[in-house]
Amino acid sequence: MYLVTKRIEFCYGHRLLDYDGVCKHPHGHNAVVEVDVRTDELDPRNMVVDFSDIKRIVKGWIDRELDHKMILRHDDPLVGPLEALGEPVFKIDSNPTVERICKLIFDMAHDQGLAVVATRVWETPTSFAEFRG
Repeated sequence: MYLVTKRIEFCYGHRLLDYDGVCKHPHGHNAVVEVDVRTDELDPRNMVVDFSDIKRIVKGWIDRELDHKMILRHDDPLVGPLEALGEPVFKIDSNPTVERICKLIFDMAHDQGLAVVATRVWETPTSFAEFRG
């Protein structure tokens, strides 16, 4: 089996509802995403996949949908006021934990045809979540 990993950086804000820790307050992260793509056979170029294809697909989507946006649960009371101010918001159906963001990126990459086997999102330099398909 061959495996390649592409690292992508982005910034986002979020907060967690129904949570008693400090993350219940709006705050931001400088995240690092790692996307693992694997294959049993190399393509005619002797590649698993071109790194630029991973970048185009995954980073392109992250740049459009998540980068420098508040990622909030769809029923968060902050959604309305932020949208009224023209602030960029990405809404999801559950608390925007790093675990949930990690799966969101995995699902998008998979749906775009990448043979992704895992994604990791580093929320801080010492803490990450991983999702494996």
